[in-house]
Amino acid sequence: MLIKNIEQRIKINKVISISTIVFAVFIVIAGFFFAYRMIEDSRKSIYILDNGVPVLAKQTDVLLNRPVEYKAQIELFHRLFFTLAPDDTYIKDNIQKSLYLIDDSGKKEYTNLKEKGFYNQIIASSSMVSIHTDSIALNMEQKKFSFFGKQMITRKSSVITRKLITEGFFEDIIRSPNNPHGVILKNWRIINNEELSNQNKNSY
Repeated sequence: MLIKNIEQRIKINKVISISTIVFAVFIVIAGFFFAYRMIEDSRKSIYILDNGVPVLAKQTDVLLNRPVEYKAQIELFHRLFFTLAPDDTYIKDNIQKSLYLIDDSGKKEYTNLKEKGFYNQIIASSSMVSIHTDSIALNMEQKKFSFFGKQMITRKSSVITRKLITEGFFEDIIRSPNNPHGVILKNWRIINNEELSNQNKNSY
């Protein structure tokens, strides 16, 4: 009887010991996990000085913001490439800025328009060219985009509105002062640039 009691106590002590060890290991692992989460959260917290006052800001996941940056880059390129004034220096500056955002396909289209005398016509007719972005569609799997918008050519006597649909591909590159989004557009081409309307201005 005494031996049985001793064996039972040994078994109970063994179970308690094992349970204590398992519980301790669980506590240690949980502690490491929560410490890791706290460190990760603290890394996402940054302070920005606003007139000398530190303001807490939260970093966001780069991957979540990337599609927004892709669209911003596509819109920026089209705005620079198609916003023109009757000033040769202004045109060259805008085109030069836009070519930092695209591969050789942008240079080819610029050369094509230049050979057709498009830029000379803008200067000679004192025209202003601007665009309006309707939408930008992204295919994240193929890394392909489609731009939908309108091109407005404002002359002294009329305003010409043209459809502007382009497409191409995009690729991640290293960020730089000339390409802050770190995106380069590739194999870009104009799909549709047909005239939608030609409205005469009222002359008084």
